[in-house]
Amino acid sequence: MNSKFLHKLCILAATLAAAPAFAQDVVKIGILNDQSGPFASYQGIGSVVAAKMAVEDYGGKAAGKPVEVVAADHQNKTDIGIGIARRWYENESVDAIFDIPNSSIALAVAGMSAEKNKVFIGSGAGTVLLTGEKCTPNTVHWTYDTYAYGRGLGKAIVQQGGKKWFFITADYAFGHDLEKQAAEAVKASGGEVLGSVRHPLGTADYASFLLQAQASGANVVGFANAGDDTITSMKQAAEFGLTKDHKLVGLILGMNGLPALGLKFAQGAQIMNPFYWDLNDGTRAFAKRFAERIPSKAYPNDMQAGVYASVIHYLKAVDKAGGAKDGKAVVAAMKEMPTDDVLFGKGYIRKDGRKIHPLYLLQVKAPEESTSAWDLLKVVATIKGEDAFRAESEGQCPLTRQ
Repeated sequence: MNSKFLHKLCILAATLAAAPAFAQDVVKIGILNDQSGPFASYQGIGSVVAAKMAVEDYGGKAAGKPVEVVAADHQNKTDIGIGIARRWYENESVDAIFDIPNSSIALAVAGMSAEKNKVFIGSGAGTVLLTGEKCTPNTVHWTYDTYAYGRGLGKAIVQQGGKKWFFITADYAFGHDLEKQAAEAVKASGGEVLGSVRHPLGTADYASFLLQAQASGANVVGFANAGDDTITSMKQAAEFGLTKDHKLVGLILGMNGLPALGLKFAQGAQIMNPFYWDLNDGTRAFAKRFAERIPSKAYPNDMQAGVYASVIHYLKAVDKAGGAKDGKAVVAAMKEMPTDDVLFGKGYIRKDGRKIHPLYLLQVKAPEESTSAWDLLKVVATIKGEDAFRAESEGQCPLTRQ
């Protein structure tokens, strides 16, 4: 075999080996979240399962192309999260990124998604900046935000007599934003904020923070944190005896944390949520299917449900836009179509990227009220989406002025 022929054969082999990577024509979505830290049980593998269920329920294809789901752990580190997003966008043909608990990472990925003309759909992210000053034509904020939760609970608790507040706050963008929104609602409703303290993500010992809360003279302790931080801090507060003369308010007290906290400690606590598994036959059926597929057998929370619903609507938009490669066009299609799915019902996406749907004021059941492992909450009130989320005119999103 002469050298020229061998050289040509090597080139042909290399070309054939590379061909599938370039020829592969799929719609590729990435689930980027915490799979090993304080938010792992609140999004983690559950969000990946939810995305795969959505793809299957949609039929596995969009714009005539197969849909693929990939996932990665951002470890709550902005450099790692943005590095994964860059690799996905530049080297692995990912068209859209979903979820992203941790607002600092979400804001960075939102910016990169606009730069690369991809799509970012936040379900785990909370910061209201995503639909405010940092909004982009490539971003949709789906499930909740700090305004809806902080304002809604702040107002509700003050109306119930909890007028003197002290905040224990996670020291990053999400926590700061959540405290700000709740504090403004407390003051606007006639309450007052007597102080606050900030803690690092993943704190194990809250003793010094709780002592400051006790000494402040407040009758409400607001926990402006999330995930395991909320459960750990509220559990230690109960052990310190704060429940005797303080109302404990977990501003992002997720359903998945309640078994660890225990209904004895959590009973009577109120939370805001746009989804609960026991709302209707559709949510109950989804929860049962979800629990069968997740290793922990847990029922889905609002953020995991948000991944499912947003993937469904995204795929509808890919069909409408005729493909997934122009992220801005896909998001525009998402905004043009009303939303309608089994978990959130009917809704819509505003110009600023805020997805609008009802929220529910839910109350944690007493131990004797609960009839099964995930029978944890009951609906106290329903709040229209237009009343729960910040008005578009107040957000300072440049897209609303176009």
